[in-house]
Amino acid sequence: MSVQKVMVIGAGQMGSGIAQVFAQSGYDVILNDLKAEFVERGLGVITKNLTRQVDKGRMTEDEKNAVLSKLTPSTTLEDAKQVDLVVEAAVENMAIKTDIFKKLDEFAPEHAILASNTSSLPITEIAAATKRPEKVIGMHFMNPVPVMKLVEIIRGLATKDEVYQTIEDITKTLQKVPVEVNDFPGFVSNRVLMPMINEAIYTLYEGVATKEAIDEVMKLGMNHPMGPLTLADFIGLDTCLYIMETLHEGFGDDKYRPCPLLRKYVKAGWLGKKTGRGFYTYEQ
Repeated sequence: MSVQKVMVIGAGQMGSGIAQVFAQSGYDVILNDLKAEFVERGLGVITKNLTRQVDKGRMTEDEKNAVLSKLTPSTTLEDAKQVDLVVEAAVENMAIKTDIFKKLDEFAPEHAILASNTSSLPITEIAAATKRPEKVIGMHFMNPVPVMKLVEIIRGLATKDEVYQTIEDITKTLQKVPVEVNDFPGFVSNRVLMPMINEAIYTLYEGVATKEAIDEVMKLGMNHPMGPLTLADFIGLDTCLYIMETLHEGFGDDKYRPCPLLRKYVKAGWLGKKTGRGFYTYEQ
């Protein structure tokens, strides 16, 4: 199946990154969000990323402008009428995602594949909101999208082999590495990563060591590029909590119980880098 035009839903950190890599790979991209200001902010981030590439000599000004010309802003899901693939990168909430997929099913052409960038939610359940579950798939990019090579591709119960193959082939055209994963809570990446982050938070909560010491142990002892508490701040503590709750509910196993300190920080609005304060404080 040929995919030329792509719609990305959600112009936040993940969505704008996904839109950028598709545009850089020659696809026509519609970047959609609820409000024009959200889309403009996302396009601004893409422009800033590309300008940095020009400054570093990795891209010419003409190449940057060619990428930007591939991007079209949108604030209505009806624009899905003209696309071959939709990648949804909205907030990590099942009710919101199923509502989006119901509408996409109505607007997108019959041949269009509907993909979700969900980091933990069941693809099979998202697909059940549509009349085309065989064309629904998970396409989980890593953050920051333009830099990270991995894409977890998650089959739902009904996903057809040719749909999987199309998404695997597209992932390679984006200069990414596709890895096939089955539809379990958290897939592989977050099922392994989030309990590690949660355990680091427990270590802080129980007074085993300071936040700086915990991060230093994992950086120097385990060769991680950044410590788990710093990483949690970058991901967003609300996102970490939501994924831990998804794992806890999905498996019914208390080893996935979110640390009370994580809950407390989220209730306080200390969500990490995006709010200026999490385990560490950041300049806004």
